[in-house]
Parts: sequence; structure tokens; C-alpha cells
Amino acid sequence: MAGTDPTGGLWNWAVARPVDPDRVRGALAGALERSVVPLGIAGDVLCDVYEVGGDFPTLVDVYLAPSRVDEATAASAVSVRLGAAVLLPDDSLDPSRYVLATPDGSLTPVCVDEIETDDGPERRNVRPRAMPSP
Repeated sequence: MAGTDPTGGLWNWAVARPVDPDRVRGALAGALERSVVPLGIAGDVLCDVYEVGGDFPTLVDVYLAPSRVDEATAASAVSVRLGAAVLLPDDSLDPSRYVLATPDGSLTPVCVDEIETDDGPERRNVRPRAMPSP
């Protein structure tokens, strides 16, 4: 419910295939157990979905994300519901480091090449993150 869960701000995700915006919002609503609506409509969580190029062509911006819900857990649940991988930033300051949520529910640290375009960031060449040497 609005007002009962402080908001954590903004989540920026990318989905590994084109997905209808209503389907993305429905998957997110199911994962969060809250209403999720497009920008400009009153609701608990606002969600903008748009298409770009790259290996993750559907970008998802989630506004008013509930602070009591872990972002990676939410992305994993959305990935399962959509049947498509979801890419989300990790908690480092390195812009090439992400977490990959896959439809089997797993979360994997990865590196991604990103280029900025007029339509938004395109992400390509997802690869496992190298583990630091001891």
C-alpha cells in the first residue's frame, strides 16, 4: 500500500528479449505484490518500459521501488515470470559490472559492454565476472 513501505528509489533493469510493457508491469506487480503502473498514473510503484538495441533490448525503470524488497530478489522473480534473463547493476561503482538474474531463479555476477545511444544504453557481450586471485 502507498505510504506503508518507504521507497528505495529507482531500479534500472534490462531484459534479454523484447517484452510487452504490460507484461513487464504484471510480472513486477506479482513479484512485489503491489500495483505497478505506467508513469503518469497514480499507483504504488511506477514503471517505464522501452526498447533499445543490444542483447538486452527491453529497458525497465522502476520508480518508487519499495525499500524493504531486495532489488536482486525482485529482479530474479521477474525473470522467472517473464522467462527471460534480467540484468541489473551490482553495488559497485564499476559501470561494466552487473548481476544477471535468470529464469531458473539464479543470480550470477557478470561483466557487460555498454554503449550509450540516442534511444538509451545498449548492453552486449555478457560474460562471467573474473574471480579475483587470492
